[in-house]
Amino acid sequence: MRFIIRTLAAAVALWVAIQLVPGIGVDLETNTAQYWGVLVIVALIFGIINAIVKPIVKTLGCALIVLTLGLFLLVINAAMLLLTGFIAEQVDIPFHVDNFYPAAFWGAIIISVVSWLLGLFIPDND
Repeated sequence: MRFIIRTLAAAVALWVAIQLVPGIGVDLETNTAQYWGVLVIVALIFGIINAIVKPIVKTLGCALIVLTLGLFLLVINAAMLLLTGFIAEQVDIPFHVDNFYPAAFWGAIIISVVSWLLGLFIPDND
């Protein structure tokens, strides 16, 4: 159940980024079931990328992360969003991220902040 709630929270975070950042979008009419279905699928893809690829990239970029006092994590998050857009386009999901800056960079920041805020309201099972 917690996985479903976190996936829906990620979909909402993606929706906020789509609303605020030009260059990130879903090529469907807004506020339809199909639109929100695409957002949930993209949230799943984003979650899988963050679970598999992101730890590898963070390990390889550890020196840069330390050297930049963690600011390189913003670049890694933006790259993960850009990769999500690329994979979505490859499997014919109508989600796109136009470019690295400003779309992926600011979109990743917005998604991180909104996900963190929504995560404050999701109860832990600990």
